[in-house]
Amino acid sequence: MTNQMVSTVEDKVLILEREFNAPRELVFQAFTQAEHLKHWWGPRGWTLPVCHVDFRVGGVWHYCMKCEDKNQGDYYGMESWGKAVYSEIVVPEKIVYVDFFSDAEGNEAENMPSTRVMLTFIETETGTKLINRGEYASAESLQQVLDMGMMEGITDTWNRLAEHLESIQKSS
Repeated sequence: MTNQMVSTVEDKVLILEREFNAPRELVFQAFTQAEHLKHWWGPRGWTLPVCHVDFRVGGVWHYCMKCEDKNQGDYYGMESWGKAVYSEIVVPEKIVYVDFFSDAEGNEAENMPSTRVMLTFIETETGTKLINRGEYASAESLQQVLDMGMMEGITDTWNRLAEHLESIQKSS
């Protein structure tokens, strides 16, 4: 699959766009159901041992990514907890949520930036264009997550999503 992600930074907003060769309903479901998310969320070498999705306005998605790849050195065995609180859902067009770094209990990490994320799913002739608009409190907060390697992580994650969508469609 050759569809590459395009990223744009505008002050405190990061916009990511990519087309996936899959129907819009399927791409939407991949973001809303634990059984899908477990297959692709997180960079390569990381798994999702915890994934609780309460997909409704006001609902929470709480998850843990864990590095299972010994080749990733210091990251091996590391856990990264996250929490999303859904604020708007339009099936199968849009999901809006605030994304937080958290702990295993779901407490938000105060020293880490949160992100207001708007996912837009647009039907195209060949599949679905996904636009992820992430808004941070400040340009500095955005820079903080970029410095942590977030672009590499999200690129890897979306590549895994593309592979997951392809494998589902082949098996159906």
